[in-house]
Amino acid sequence: MTAIQQPSAHTTEAHPQSADPTTADSKEPALKIHPAADIFPMLSEDELLDLAESIKNEGLHNAIVLDSDGVLLDGRNRLAACEIAGVEPRFATYTGDNPRAFVLSSNVYRRHLSKGQQAMITAMACSVSGHSLRDLAKTHSLSRTRLSAANVVLTYSPELAEQVRVGAYPLDAAYDIARENKAKAAAVQEKRDRLSEQAPDLAQLVTEGHLTLDEAITTLEERQEDNRIRKQIADADKLHLADGHTTPPLAQLAEQGDITWHQAHQRAEEFLARRQDAIHRTQQALEQIAEHWGVVLDLSAHPNTAYVQEVTVGLSPMARALVINLTASS
Repeated sequence: MTAIQQPSAHTTEAHPQSADPTTADSKEPALKIHPAADIFPMLSEDELLDLAESIKNEGLHNAIVLDSDGVLLDGRNRLAACEIAGVEPRFATYTGDNPRAFVLSSNVYRRHLSKGQQAMITAMACSVSGHSLRDLAKTHSLSRTRLSAANVVLTYSPELAEQVRVGAYPLDAAYDIARENKAKAAAVQEKRDRLSEQAPDLAQLVTEGHLTLDEAITTLEERQEDNRIRKQIADADKLHLADGHTTPPLAQLAEQGDITWHQAHQRAEEFLARRQDAIHRTQQALEQIAEHWGVVLDLSAHPNTAYVQEVTVGLSPMARALVINLTASS
């Protein structure tokens, strides 16, 4: 049960009782509004006039609720309507220990609020109260999906969040825009993290405003491409030396200025391609020899025979030399 004390009629110096609120005594201070209550949008002018007419004809059904310090928790619209109608408002004091929860429970289901507004107002209250969206969704029987969407809008499109709060913009449309902003923010953060990890010096230049984030990323990628090229040249030089070649390394030629690094990279790629092609062709040839090795063994088993002589007669000099070498080694 809500802890509210309701005196028979409590008046306050916070608001005059004139029919026109614009004629209020400038010496009288306005009531302080609780931050959670201030999140809820006021009624439109026409709705306030309708409420004022109802209060004038039927009286104020629900008292305006203050906390023990006189801060307004619930009833801003009723208070404004009382001033318009020239009706003395009644006040009640909330004596519970969770005024924020009271404000939400008293206002989140008001008829003039859309589901999107309810979700946004609750998300806003969550951002200042420290409660989780799950807890608030359960407490106020709200859709967690809608609350989550409102929270994304509040985080990544705060200007749209305010429009959703007052009912000027639908939550679903705001959520679509906020998701795009979230994706952009994630992409920016990924770039920042990449710079921090791979190029702290460039990250510092971005922080100091000497480079834009995209300029720094471009510089980083140019560095990485240059490092990749130099590594490929170095790898080619190592293989070149290991294969027994004695010509100067490509990196040495580039460092001396005899060729450009671009030319060195081009030559390295050509060397690696030729080398790989030679390896492939040699492997194929050896596979063919292995496939017919039985013929060689058969020849070596019949040395100096008419059969061997007839086989070798029709061969080229190179093939005959190969037969002699293979049969001799076998």
